[in-house]
Amino acid sequence: MDGPTAAQTERIPSRADAPDAHLLTPAQSAAGLDVDPRVGLSSREAAERVVVHGPNRLAEPARRPEWLKFLDQFRNWLIGILIIAAVVAAAIGDIRDALVITVVLQVNAVLGYLQERRAERSLEALRRMLVPTARVRRDGMERMVEADTLVPGDVVLLEAGDRVPADGRLIVAEAVEAAEAALTGESLPVAKSTAVTGPVPLAERTGMLFMNTALTRGRAEMIVTATGMRTELGSIAAALRADAEPPSPLQIQLDSLGRRLALVSGVAVVAYALVALLRGESLADIALRAVALAVAAIPEGLPAVLALTLALGVYRMARRGAIVKRLASVESLGSATVVCSDKTGTLTLNEMTVRALWADGRLYEVTGEGYGTKGVVRGAEATLVSALLPFALCNDAHLTDDGFVGDPTEAALVVLAAKAGLDADGLRAELPRTGELPFDAATKYMATFHAEPDGRTRVYVKGAVDVLLGLCSEVVTEDGVSELGDRCRGEVLDVTRQLGGSGLRVLGAATALVDGVPDQLSLTGLTLVSVAGIADPPRAQARDAIALCRTAGVTVKMITGDHADTATAVARELDIDGDVVTGAELDRMTPRELSRRIEEIGVFARVVPEHKVAIVRALSERGHVVAMTGDGVNDAAALRAAHIGVAMGVTGTDVAKEAADMVLTDDDFSTIVRAVREGRAIYANIVKFVRFQLATNIGAIATLLGAAAAGLPPPLTAAQLLWINIIMDGPPAMALAVDPAEDDVMRQPPRDSGERILDARRLVAISRAGAVMALGTVGLLALARPWAGTDTALTMAFTTFVLFQLFNSFNARADQGPLLGRRQLRNRTLWWCLAGVLLVQIAAVHLPWARTVFGTQPLDPVQWALCLGTAATVLLVELLVRGVQRLVH
Repeated sequence: MDGPTAAQTERIPSRADAPDAHLLTPAQSAAGLDVDPRVGLSSREAAERVVVHGPNRLAEPARRPEWLKFLDQFRNWLIGILIIAAVVAAAIGDIRDALVITVVLQVNAVLGYLQERRAERSLEALRRMLVPTARVRRDGMERMVEADTLVPGDVVLLEAGDRVPADGRLIVAEAVEAAEAALTGESLPVAKSTAVTGPVPLAERTGMLFMNTALTRGRAEMIVTATGMRTELGSIAAALRADAEPPSPLQIQLDSLGRRLALVSGVAVVAYALVALLRGESLADIALRAVALAVAAIPEGLPAVLALTLALGVYRMARRGAIVKRLASVESLGSATVVCSDKTGTLTLNEMTVRALWADGRLYEVTGEGYGTKGVVRGAEATLVSALLPFALCNDAHLTDDGFVGDPTEAALVVLAAKAGLDADGLRAELPRTGELPFDAATKYMATFHAEPDGRTRVYVKGAVDVLLGLCSEVVTEDGVSELGDRCRGEVLDVTRQLGGSGLRVLGAATALVDGVPDQLSLTGLTLVSVAGIADPPRAQARDAIALCRTAGVTVKMITGDHADTATAVARELDIDGDVVTGAELDRMTPRELSRRIEEIGVFARVVPEHKVAIVRALSERGHVVAMTGDGVNDAAALRAAHIGVAMGVTGTDVAKEAADMVLTDDDFSTIVRAVREGRAIYANIVKFVRFQLATNIGAIATLLGAAAAGLPPPLTAAQLLWINIIMDGPPAMALAVDPAEDDVMRQPPRDSGERILDARRLVAISRAGAVMALGTVGLLALARPWAGTDTALTMAFTTFVLFQLFNSFNARADQGPLLGRRQLRNRTLWWCLAGVLLVQIAAVHLPWARTVFGTQPLDPVQWALCLGTAATVLLVELLVRGVQRLVH
């Protein structure tokens, strides 16, 4: 097909031509887009405009090539040091060491790459397509087209239950309401009309429909004003890609650790080379042993164990309802100090539920949640049925096995009727409508008419209570039908205020039996029969989860686009503390004022996406590690700005999932708390195996330097060092990586995000353990040489150093507190690994082929006992130090 001419291109509007369609009348919008709404675009015009505007879909982020994703696994200091060590080893002919290091690097990279690929596949399975088809008017006829072929100027026809395929200006709106929670955060459907709204915020543009929202009621026609990335949804998606994700605390700490290890390695190699030169050793021997020392200074198994630890954490989280896109994200939650949570669908069910009912002059509590009919109207009697008929019959919603069809509020009323034993669908079949007045935002009520056997008409009305009071002359009280005088009117208004003050949306129901036909009836002289209080109830687990967060020192803040009264009521139910601030108040605050007040604010209501990002940034500036949860497009920018974004997998939009670091497959806020616990356990395990492996490396460095200074032969060869670092250290370190969480892990405050993995206390403990290993190994070598011979003494030194690691694992496992206790028995994996390490070392000492590889000699029982006793000193010294510390403190 030929592209459009220059003249055609000029008359086809761009996004800039209709950014404010809500300010125009339907006729002005149609004229501006050069379309007759009665006919629609022609097929040719539509095809030409697709060329200009592009397909109606969100641009997918550029996919990083798989080979680059694999290379990304090598982008940190630890890996870089190991690469250099492998290259140097190969350069001096130590091919065996170079190959071993290379294998370790490859295993680490494959683990990380496969985990990220698995997360991507899971997210692709969760990803929901936008509307696949749309009903449009083209060439004067209605037809179904693929949604991605829509263009500005298309006339789209919509009914209740349809999802909006693009942004558009309403030109026909018959009792239309749209659910826009995913875009604006407004939990209740928004009444729409064709009226010009003026310059108002997005949530109040009632003359517009927006991509990926849904009609819950009525029939609509709209002229498409924006498609694809030019829609409100697209503009948010574009903004997300411009923001860089902040590094996780773990990434920062590991980068710092890598730099420090590089410095230690360099100093150790230089020191050893100087000592060796002073002793007159050859340059070849110095180079070979310097490479061995460099290898000893770097924990080769650390990257693989780290990847395993995070991968296991990710696996455990996936089984509990969360998919993690980045390995480090699991640990990040462990250091979170604030969780900023969206309300609708995250803390609440996003399922409207009648919580209270006033009828017969009494206030009843309604149990049950959501659109399931389990629950009762407590204390209700048979006479209550008449009070619920208006809610059942003046209603267009239908319950289904999967939920409902229609307006959420009307569905809540159908559920209420079912809890009282009324089948709304059955009643509608028995009492069919003879007429109706659809709900209108101007009148604030809906009415239906039903023929009675005597020829009269029964009217059922539901709507705003204050409006119904103006139409009613009577009210049903506990004494029966009474005149609606000032006293009764005041009682009804008091009930309404009471329910509204509890954050409930209040609807009244009235009825009348009148003469005449519907078209000639006037809605006056009604009898008020009931008032319902409706809310989106909190999730059952959310309150306990928030309480656990409080115990763990994690603050929960609610951020919602809903009204302040509704948000306050939900916060009160969930025990979320703090002031309530609206978006309008945030607009009047400077960033400094917001940063100053942010700690005391618990609820942010009626906010827009810009506010959410400002809140996250203000918290970050105060030193908080921020987790942001959400499900809507309006949450996406804040999800990206936070240290870790958590999107809802069931109700969440594609944009939110793309922006988030973690996706919850069950949309359950309590899963966040489990992730915090998992993150803390993972960090504690990382500390354990880092401490364990670095103690080994410091001990090896000190052993080699001490032996050289004492004029003794090197107690550890290059092959033995690799054996210790990878084979002997690896299994115990991996066992520490799966250590169960401490019982009080959620009773401890969050760790400081700036806290180093190796703080001063841990460095002292690591250095102490390394010094004990060096003294024990070198001392035993010196003492054993005269009576056992050099070769046997070297084997004893090698074995002692290996056995040191078995005992030091207990030191590393109990970072603080008592070393010995019942908890040491809980990690069976560690005990199996220690037993395996001991058996393998026995094989290295006694099997002929192993003795050839490692240059060892067989040891007798006495020599084994000396090695075991010497190695136990690392545990005994730590027991003594901690005992003294307890006495001092």
